[in-house]
Amino acid sequence: MPEWDTRLAKRVGAPLGPRPVTAESSDILPPEADLALAWSPPKVRAPLSIAFQLDRRLARIVARTSEPMLGQMRLAWWRDALGTPIADRPRGDAVLDAIGTHWAGREPALVALVDGWEVLVSAERLGRTEIDAFGTQRSTFFGALDDTAGQTSAARIAAAGFHWAMADAAAAVSDADERAALIAAGLERIAPAGTMPRALRGLAVLDALALRALRGGGRPLMEGRGAPLAALRAAIFLS
Repeated sequence: MPEWDTRLAKRVGAPLGPRPVTAESSDILPPEADLALAWSPPKVRAPLSIAFQLDRRLARIVARTSEPMLGQMRLAWWRDALGTPIADRPRGDAVLDAIGTHWAGREPALVALVDGWEVLVSAERLGRTEIDAFGTQRSTFFGALDDTAGQTSAARIAAAGFHWAMADAAAAVSDADERAALIAAGLERIAPAGTMPRALRGLAVLDALALRALRGGGRPLMEGRGAPLAALRAAIFLS
């Protein structure tokens, strides 16, 4: 299983968008996620916030897993819960309860998120096959946020989500070779021509920050004074 820096599970940032759905400090979203939420319209903001919260939960499972089987069991709990009818799901978990409110009928996109993180639990090393599977599955939920996107926009969304998945992981992985492989995979994914749907302006912001971070050698997405400017340009020009 790849070795992950503990900051993957503990990164925090000043909230610019909605507050996290749980009060646990380790569930506070990173600053780039808050920025993406701030640029998202209300109909996208709530489900996107929940997806980010679930992503943090799954990242924390991976970061704290020393035995792959135990990690797979914890991830399987989420997969099973998401596949259970809302009325029959366990109650009391803030993220799972919010999923029932904001992701009803779209849970397969969140199951893909779980599957993406499981790649990291089961893989001894991150080869290109594992990296592609992780990035694609982890970022599937972005496409489920706007069901009006055409084929070109869907490809644009997929590329942007993949960039984010690679950049976020590259900033957190502790192995230099794996970081280099994540960076290479992210930079090699070329976004097709076309406009990002306006509803996903927040993803355009993440895309700009992710590409900047990847070109900077896997730096954190909001590191440096140029990050806010890159985000602002992406949000304004939305291309």
